[in-house]
Amino acid sequence: MEDLTLKKQQNLILSLIGFIIPTLVIIFIVVFFYVGVSQISKSTAKKQEASLYTAIERDIVQCYSIEGIYPPSLEYLEEHYALVYDKSLFYVDYRPVASNIYPDVTILHVSRGASFIK
Repeated sequence: MEDLTLKKQQNLILSLIGFIIPTLVIIFIVVFFYVGVSQISKSTAKKQEASLYTAIERDIVQCYSIEGIYPPSLEYLEEHYALVYDKSLFYVDYRPVASNIYPDVTILHVSRGASFIK
């Protein structure tokens, strides 16, 4: 009788271990992939932000070299120099100082908070 109870307890313990270990492995794999995807997403957003700043900077310099003045607004760059960016992802604060002074440009990444690039 005791042997039967002891075997039942051992079978119960083995079945619990057989359930817990694979569950923990699956949880570890899911967390690992989530962290990896999150890091890739952050890296991609930073690269997009840097690329946008480079494009704006290039268009500003091109406008000044062609027209002799810095662009009066961001919309001017969009209309005349084909600047295109995802407005739901980035907010661009474009502040012209004067027609002969380089404008102040700040890019904010909307979904992760403010990020200032100058």
